[in-house]
Amino acid sequence: MKEPKTSFGIRIDEDLVKDLDKIVKESDDLNVSRSEVVESILMAYFKSDTDHVKKARELIIRKRKEKI
Repeated sequence: MKEPKTSFGIRIDEDLVKDLDKIVKESDDLNVSRSEVVESILMAYFKSDTDHVKKARELIIRKRKEKI
């Protein structure tokens, strides 16, 4: 049984939008949307064997210091 989905708005850098759009364009045969791509990336991330809180915090700090 599918779990219910929740919609929420996000703001992302234009470079990330370009990357998402590239994936959408190259997956034309799947008729995929940006939302589906983002959901797939998040699903893969959370199913990975890592400390998600630690990794997210590390990435946030690096982004804020403009190191990524």
